[in-house]
Amino acid sequence: MRKQILSVAVLFIAVCTFTACNTGNAETKNNTKPQMQQEQAAAPAAEAKAVSAPESAAKPANSGEGKVVKLNTQMFIDQIFDYKANPTKWVYKGDKPAIIDFYADWCGPCKRVAPIMEELAREYAGQVNIYKIDTDHERELAGQVFGIRSIPSILFIPVDGQPTMYTGAYPKEHYVELINTLLLKK
Repeated sequence: MRKQILSVAVLFIAVCTFTACNTGNAETKNNTKPQMQQEQAAAPAAEAKAVSAPESAAKPANSGEGKVVKLNTQMFIDQIFDYKANPTKWVYKGDKPAIIDFYADWCGPCKRVAPIMEELAREYAGQVNIYKIDTDHERELAGQVFGIRSIPSILFIPVDGQPTMYTGAYPKEHYVELINTLLLKK
């Protein structure tokens, strides 16, 4: 159980040398499982720092159809993937493919990606759910679970199979291509 989780991950070996906010010039793709820090596995539940919003947590994951839904850690666990219950195997809870934009309010490239994600949420309403996670507020999820070292980082989650992470700010056409090939298999 010490070797953990998600087959999603981003082991940003090369990216670790970059600044916290990627300019979007380099693309990182990784289909391997993330390895959470051993300290996180041994951390008591009280240190989990999961932010919960009782009203939001009760909403189903697809409740933002046509909109980007902001997730906190507890919503992610309840609606996307419970990495605590399944520390070694990715088990997606959604019924549609999904995209998660890991961002921060201060990040310039993240600000360029945000309106693109809003457009994609409208254009792919009913086909793909789009979420965002603030890396400054959801540090356990972003840092320890996914190993986010550079933002924006965009996680593409198919209904079946393993998620894929891309790092950087790209034009809308690039995200459309990734949605069609990774999520909708067009």
